[in-house]
Amino acid sequence: MANRSTKNSLERFKYEVADELGVPLTDGYNGNLTAKQNGSVGGYMVKKMIEAQEKQMAGSKNR
Repeated sequence: MANRSTKNSLERFKYEVADELGVPLTDGYNGNLTAKQNGSVGGYMVKKMIEAQEKQMAGSKNR
């Protein structure tokens, strides 16, 4: 299980992504959001994490 710091970072990241996408994510219950809205947040989070990892890996190859 993720430690508290990692969990908090992912929570903040989730809200940043939701804000970028214009999804009105709130703390607590979000049953008023569609599956498409919720899925777009998770999908975009994964996309951004993969991009960051690829950049990191490319940077370490150039050393």
